[in-house]
Amino acid sequence: MISLRSELEDKKKVLEISKKEKASLLAETKNKESNYKKVLADKVALKESFDKELAQLESELKFAIDPKSIPSAGKGILNWPLDNVYITQKFGNTDFSKTAYTSGFHSGVDFRASVGSKVKSSLTGTVKGIGNTDLVCSGASFGKWVLIEHNNGLSTLYAHLSLIKVNQGDKVYTGDVIGYSGNTGYSTGPHLHFGLYATDGIEIANYNFKSCSGANVKMPLLTKQGGYLDPLQYL
Repeated sequence: MISLRSELEDKKKVLEISKKEKASLLAETKNKESNYKKVLADKVALKESFDKELAQLESELKFAIDPKSIPSAGKGILNWPLDNVYITQKFGNTDFSKTAYTSGFHSGVDFRASVGSKVKSSLTGTVKGIGNTDLVCSGASFGKWVLIEHNNGLSTLYAHLSLIKVNQGDKVYTGDVIGYSGNTGYSTGPHLHFGLYATDGIEIANYNFKSCSGANVKMPLLTKQGGYLDPLQYL
C-alpha cells in the first residue's frame, strides 16, 4: 500500500505532467481553434494508419490459443481496476468501435477516470513490462501502459496512464496501485483502457510501424488468434 506522503507526491507529479501536456498543446496550437482542429485531424489520421497496420499484422496470425490455457469465464476472477466504476465503452464490436477503429473492434474495456485516479492491479501477478508509446509515436496507441502477467494464464493491460508506479519484474498483489489514470496515447479524454489477454497469445515486442515514420513501437502485441478476451466476463 502506498503511504499518504507518497500518494501526495504522486498527485503532485500527475498535476505537473498534466500542466506540461496542456502547455505543449497550447504552444502547438497557439491557442487558436483552427490550429487545434488541425492537430486533432492529424491525430485521428495517425491513429487510423496505425490501426490499419495493426489490423493487418493481426490478420496474418496463423495459430490459435489453446482454450485449456485460460480459466473459464466467471465473475470475480478479476477485481475492478478502479475504485469508482463507470464503463464508457465495452469490449468487441461496439457501435463506437465500428466507426472509431479500422478493424471495427475494441480490444478492451474503457472506464471513465479523471486524470490522477488510482489504477489498481486486478489480480496478483508479475509486471511483464511497462512502456510509453508516445515517446516514439505520439497519440497513436496506448500511451503509458503496464502489462501484468498472472499465474492463471491471464494477463491484464492498463493503458493511457499519466504516471506509472511499477517496474518490469515487480511482484504486485490484488489492489496494489500500479499507476494513475491519464490521457496519454490515442485518447479523446481521460480514461482507463483495461485489456485482458490469454498470456499464451500476447507478447511485448518492438514493431516497426510505417505510420510512425518507421519507428519501433514497444507495446503488447497479439501473437495468436483468440488472444483478446472480454474483461467483463472475468470481473
